[in-house]
Amino acid sequence: MQRKIPCVLMRGGTSRGPYFLASDLPADPGRRDAVLLSVMGSPHALQVDGIGGSNTLTSKVAIVSRSQREGADVDYLFAQVSVTEALVDTKPNCGNMLAGVGPFAIEAGLVRPGNPTTMVRIYNVNTQTLIEAVIQTPGGRVEYAGDTHIDGVTEPAAAIKLTFLDALGAVTGKLLPTGSTLDRIDGIDASCVDMAMPVMIMAAEAFGKTGRETPKELDADKAMLKKMEAIRMEAGRRMGMGDVSRLVVPKPVLVSRPTQGGNIASRYFTPHACHSSHAVTGALAVGTAAVLPGTVASRYIEPKGFSGGMLSIEHPSGHIEVDLVTNRSGATPVVERASFVRTARRIFEGAVYVPDALFD
Repeated sequence: MQRKIPCVLMRGGTSRGPYFLASDLPADPGRRDAVLLSVMGSPHALQVDGIGGSNTLTSKVAIVSRSQREGADVDYLFAQVSVTEALVDTKPNCGNMLAGVGPFAIEAGLVRPGNPTTMVRIYNVNTQTLIEAVIQTPGGRVEYAGDTHIDGVTEPAAAIKLTFLDALGAVTGKLLPTGSTLDRIDGIDASCVDMAMPVMIMAAEAFGKTGRETPKELDADKAMLKKMEAIRMEAGRRMGMGDVSRLVVPKPVLVSRPTQGGNIASRYFTPHACHSSHAVTGALAVGTAAVLPGTVASRYIEPKGFSGGMLSIEHPSGHIEVDLVTNRSGATPVVERASFVRTARRIFEGAVYVPDALFD
């Protein structure tokens, strides 16, 4: 016997995956994860027995429910489903999938739409942070069509503005989990920062790279990936996360000087392959590190001394912009909130089937 589960497949930013109502999935985390593995077809390199896309960027799940928390409209739990392992990681947030949460919540009847826009206050369960999403809803209906382009997506769509209100220390509880802006790990300088996403930022040149390589070129350097993973293991320990071998955080980032008119260049890893564009939460972490004196990122920011405002990060598919609001009253600038513009699209709705035994 098979169980039928209502499902909406959406593109959120530069990611894609199924969106579910929490009430349609098992409440027990273990059974829920087993269902998600079956839904996506993991573990299998092609995810041939599910609806996953054989890539970390298309093997993501959003689980949404009406929130009981003061100041929030909906709760959003993100799940990163491994392609090749029987592993579901709910520790990090995903800012790209986040872009689809507001439209999904409105069309699922969880939030009453306004006109011409609707503010959806989203509580991210993974990181216990609050995000405000402004959705285009002319006439009280979600509008997906628009003229906003984001690099990494072919067609333009309606703008969705995401504002992170309290992303500092999202996973570890500290902006600088190791207590320092700079750590020396296995002979490499690394800045371990937790702002929406725990990352370890290193210089591309420390690995003999220019920072302008394509994801395919970087992924082909197995020796570099092995060294980076060893550093990630130690960084995770120093950041207080223990053994991170089965976690997707912290994420490695290689930074370099910009060459395409941006403020800094970044190659973001997910964590074992280079992202084809850039994670939203990762961009917030990179931007925050760039305005913190003493970090690896601050060495490459242009112009020097940048301390807030619109920051453009170059990535393999183009640029991602983050608007940083900083408090400059102290000795160093502190990022208080950050905004991004993303887009999303509802691709199809229906039901996905899994073995009924997974619910028993």
